[in-house]
Amino acid sequence: MAATAPRPTTRKRPADASHGCAAGRRDRVQWKGYLYALPALTVLTVFLLVPLGQLVRISLYHWDGLSASTWAGLANYTEIARDPRLRAAFGHSFVLIFFFALVPIALALVLAAVTTRAARLRGVSVFRAVIFLPQVVAMVVTATAWTAVYAPDGVLNQALNAIGLESVGRSWLGGFGTALPAVGLIGTWLEIGLCLVLFIAGIGQIPRELYEAAKVDGAGAVREFFAVTLPGLRGQMTVALTLTVIAALRTFDLVYVATHGGPGNATSLPAFEVYNRAFNTGQVGSACAIAVVLTGVILLLTFLITKLQPEDDES
Repeated sequence: MAATAPRPTTRKRPADASHGCAAGRRDRVQWKGYLYALPALTVLTVFLLVPLGQLVRISLYHWDGLSASTWAGLANYTEIARDPRLRAAFGHSFVLIFFFALVPIALALVLAAVTTRAARLRGVSVFRAVIFLPQVVAMVVTATAWTAVYAPDGVLNQALNAIGLESVGRSWLGGFGTALPAVGLIGTWLEIGLCLVLFIAGIGQIPRELYEAAKVDGAGAVREFFAVTLPGLRGQMTVALTLTVIAALRTFDLVYVATHGGPGNATSLPAFEVYNRAFNTGQVGSACAIAVVLTGVILLLTFLITKLQPEDDES
């Protein structure tokens, strides 16, 4: 009988080898991802991180921007806690958060619910466009226009005189008690359109079955809003709160044009103090310290707000 050739034996690759190959492929994929992100990271480093580091360095010195600087250590930072004007500036920012963030979000929620239910009525789309219009107008134009509205002979006082409330009229931006709320109402007018657009888009993503189930249960418009619409807009509310809070804390051009921080320091804000100290009073180190603290406050509040973001469902 003819001898049969032996069958070739196939070697099984060790499990460790296969795992090593898979890990190697994953590492290569990760490095490729970093290479794709390298241009953006380079731009971020050159134009943001390096200037931020320079900002922190200057904040540790007494410097007027021209002569030689002297070491200050943490003196510029302790000044922020000791100076009543700087403490008031940060306090004014938190007051503006109420007008820039909380009030626009509340009003936009109501307007979004109403305009969504009345979507078939004529003029609703025009109304939405008009509400969003302040977002596309330059801040300098907005501040100039509202300065004319708040003037002693402006539109607001003329309207009050027309309805017999002459005693209520005043120089709204010139009073210590009315200047900051007047600036805050401008912020409300500015931010409500952004919040409205976000909420209308969010309502469009809520499943219609939830509204139908609420109607079957006998829910009216108010109960439907609190049971279906409001929980469904949690993500959009987080985004709106983040954007509006940042807008309130970094406000500068509105105050610079409308009040220049006055009367006195009634509308002074951290961003305005940075400009004033760096370019008017020659306190560049102090201005940098204020900017660093303001950046830290914005990052902290943004981090806390993102905790409200709902987690994505695992699927």
